[in-house]
Amino acid sequence: MAESFFETEAAVQAASGEQPQAAPAEPAGALAVSADEFAALEERIRRAVELVKRERQARAVAEERTAKAEEKLHAQSPLVEQLHSELHALRAERDQVRQRVERLLAQLDALEL
Repeated sequence: MAESFFETEAAVQAASGEQPQAAPAEPAGALAVSADEFAALEERIRRAVELVKRERQARAVAEERTAKAEEKLHAQSPLVEQLHSELHALRAERDQVRQRVERLLAQLDALEL
């Protein structure tokens, strides 16, 4: 990568008419390779930027869904509390009925003796 910088610097100096201080003695094909490397790097950066954009959009959608779910949960919280209390009351009533039935069965058993 450092070679590409120096080659590019030498090309800029040559175009402006300046004398390069220490011109690298490399063939012209090396500049094309560095241009290809630069193009590949540019493509990788472009793909990374697109990936970041997609991930940010996905995160925004996920945060929106989370906010809606939390809102829905808070809206249903009173209903959940009501259902819990009804369930507790029904269990207590069931226990009372069970005890009454057991007493009645015990009385029936006592009559049959």
